[in-house]
Amino acid sequence: MTAKKNFDYRRILALIVFCLCLALALPVQAAKNDEPVTTVILVRHGQTDYNKENRYQGFLDIPLNEKGLAQADQLAASLKDVHIDVFIASPLKRAYVTTEKCAKAKGMEISYTDERLKEINYGKWAGRSKKEIAETEPKASRLWQETPWKTRPPEGESLQELAARYRAALDDAVRRYPGKTIFIGAHSKGNMALLCNVLGIGLEHYLQFEQDNTCANVLKYKNGQWKLVLMNSISHTGKLYKGQNK
Repeated sequence: MTAKKNFDYRRILALIVFCLCLALALPVQAAKNDEPVTTVILVRHGQTDYNKENRYQGFLDIPLNEKGLAQADQLAASLKDVHIDVFIASPLKRAYVTTEKCAKAKGMEISYTDERLKEINYGKWAGRSKKEIAETEPKASRLWQETPWKTRPPEGESLQELAARYRAALDDAVRRYPGKTIFIGAHSKGNMALLCNVLGIGLEHYLQFEQDNTCANVLKYKNGQWKLVLMNSISHTGKLYKGQNK
């Protein structure tokens, strides 16, 4: 009889402990499910003369040309009815001015610039045309054009390094502004590497992305998961995609 009582006591005690654990776990799970959605509008800058001339820009601080300024104005106008809480930009002029025009159109200012959002460092190739590099350094040029995830420009940066710093900048922004809509003005190669990273696909798929001047990408983040809502949209320029109607 005593053994049976002890056995029942242990069962009751175990049930109480289980219920307590469950009661503690449910609010944690509920809180996780209630995490607000953070939206990121990731944008590439407008056109520069170097874009037009097909030159490597990288860290060089090349300004927007006349067309690029017009593209930035078109993008800014398209955001009239889009709620945005914060504007963040690369410190390079072409991305900064594009972002600044968008912020001013909404009566806002850029909250901060982030050095990690600069374009890829092209090292010795910066300022030189792709045609020139292909003629003078054919092997290195071919490797970069065909398998960029396996190489890097001379004294430049790898895609892995680029993706890591862009992701760090993005993660910091999301932690700083949870549940907000964040506009990030950046660069094509950085955006392409970041899209690979947040979507969990390898950099060997990097060349399958395109980022046209002033294109908009929209990403949503919740509970550790990223969703791609929109990519490489240039509808604000009057075209659905680059090269349309050619």
